[in-house]
Amino acid sequence: MAFSNPFSFSFKSKRLSANLYCMTLASVLCSLCYLAGIWQHSSRSFTRTTSHSLTGSGLSCSLATQTNSMAPATSTVAVTTTVHLDFAAHHQEQDPPGVAASQHHFPACSPELSEYTPCEDARRSLKFDREKLVYRERHCPEAGEVLRCRIPAPNGYRVPFRWPESRESVWFANVPHKELTVEKKKQNWVRFDKDRFRFPGGGTMFPKGADKYIDDIGKLINLSDGSIRTAIDTGCGVASWGAYLLSRNILTVSFAPRDTHEAQVQFALERGVPALIGILASKRLPYPSRAFDMAHCSRCLIPWGKFDGLYLIEVDRILRPGGYWILSGPPINWENHWKGWDRTPEDLKAEQSVIETVARSLCWKKLKQKNDIAIWQKPTNHLHCIANRKVFKKPQFCQAQDPDRAWYTKMEDCLTPLPQVAHIKEIAGGELAKWPERLNSIPPRISSGSLEEITAEIFIENTELWKQRVAHYKKVDHQLGEPGRYRNLLDMNSFLGGFAAALVDDPVWVMNIVPVEAESNTLGVIYERGLIGTYQNWCEAMSTYPRTYDFIHSDSVFSLYKDRCKMEDILLEMDRILRPEGSIIFRDDVDFLVEIRSMMNAMEYDTWIADHENGPYEREKILLAVKRYWTSPSPNHSQGATKNISQI
Repeated sequence: MAFSNPFSFSFKSKRLSANLYCMTLASVLCSLCYLAGIWQHSSRSFTRTTSHSLTGSGLSCSLATQTNSMAPATSTVAVTTTVHLDFAAHHQEQDPPGVAASQHHFPACSPELSEYTPCEDARRSLKFDREKLVYRERHCPEAGEVLRCRIPAPNGYRVPFRWPESRESVWFANVPHKELTVEKKKQNWVRFDKDRFRFPGGGTMFPKGADKYIDDIGKLINLSDGSIRTAIDTGCGVASWGAYLLSRNILTVSFAPRDTHEAQVQFALERGVPALIGILASKRLPYPSRAFDMAHCSRCLIPWGKFDGLYLIEVDRILRPGGYWILSGPPINWENHWKGWDRTPEDLKAEQSVIETVARSLCWKKLKQKNDIAIWQKPTNHLHCIANRKVFKKPQFCQAQDPDRAWYTKMEDCLTPLPQVAHIKEIAGGELAKWPERLNSIPPRISSGSLEEITAEIFIENTELWKQRVAHYKKVDHQLGEPGRYRNLLDMNSFLGGFAAALVDDPVWVMNIVPVEAESNTLGVIYERGLIGTYQNWCEAMSTYPRTYDFIHSDSVFSLYKDRCKMEDILLEMDRILRPEGSIIFRDDVDFLVEIRSMMNAMEYDTWIADHENGPYEREKILLAVKRYWTSPSPNHSQGATKNISQI
């Protein structure tokens, strides 16, 4: 039997009593507060109304209207007070003023400007000195003269023939000039045939064709073992020599001035052959030292013996150690040609004597002269040449000179010294591998440490990186992946030439540009790989004709030129040199690409942005822009075109 604890009962009873006291006290206090409130507001009456008004611009709310009545001593007066609830923030900065979206406008230029080359304009050139042909060099427009319109293709322009057919044929509508078919008819440069030009491969000194002429050179020096890969053709005509060397895996830069032989460089480019507008005058050629394995002049009309051999000194600068200089035409073989050249034997003999003397002063060795062809070879180092400066007082070696500096750099009548060697059999600057191993071998400028910031490891990584990138490009731009669709390619910021190297097995050639503003001058490395290129400042126009390139690659160009010049000027120059239906791939920070895209759309390009090859999380993106087909109107409908010709 269980018994309850009396102490427990007593404790619970006391606890309940205490709780009752607390509850009673709380109730009394609440009642007193309530009664005090009633007394305080006993003379007031309350009226609450809620209203909502919805307008076209927003929602306005008046949530409560309170009416207070107060009784004075003699009468009752009603006082109404409206309370508005304010939800606005009171601690904020003022919004910045709105910026209107920029409107880009790029009208078409006058049809008269369809072949406009801004830095080689004939009318502007007349302002400059004729001595040493300075007036034919680059002279770019001043700031107020720069055109901001799109250069049209001539009416009837057609997509060029694909290589190798383009080597033989060009549409007349694309280069509507028949002057050479008359002026050079006997030399068999070019023939007009219905709606096209045909190129039999002839030249002034090779009437049997460039192929046969090259075979004759091949009997004198070895053109087939891969030791000769890069060549330069001075005064190139329509570049048939360079065109037919391509089948021998020799890549040639052909150049000629824009002169009375109208459109000779333009013909070369339409044929799908590398070429630039240029001249030997007072400035260095825009190439690094030791760039070319072979230089060529076939009746190029350059006065080699004048100005103390200044032009041969410049050829020496750009020839690699052991490179060849080939001369055909006056005065070579003057004994058999002096009557046809309309010159006296004495005059021609004297001219050849001067050339031979200058060549010896440069330490060149005359290898052979057979019929109309003479070939000299540059020494592989300058050990003997240093010793014989006591015999040849001129030219002396240049002092404190950067031999690779060649953008608006004045020619000097001094001999560019080759890198030092330890013994007579050593090749100055390092021996080059033969082609095609040369493409991926470590270039001597890198292995020797001449470019301190670029190592062999960086070179190898860069080569592999561009293989991946080009494979990605071919997925983004299917035309780049279609063999034969493109022929002439331009890389605006080449660095080590990795883009061009990745395309070496495609039927294309790439003009590699090293901007003069680049951190490292790597153009010498590009030539040591067996590729070609030139220097360029992209704030200026390029020395080439409109519609030169089928494809342009722009890697970080706009990051490099930020705050240097206007973006639209660079884009208009790209548009000038790109063919209708050609493409551009921009690789840059996404912020630049968004702005570029808006301008390209205003230029009537089809554009879209693609992800970086590493995926969508990279800030660097790829913008593909395809130029639509458009030409200047027919002559009867050209009145509406922008007349920019007056601005030049």
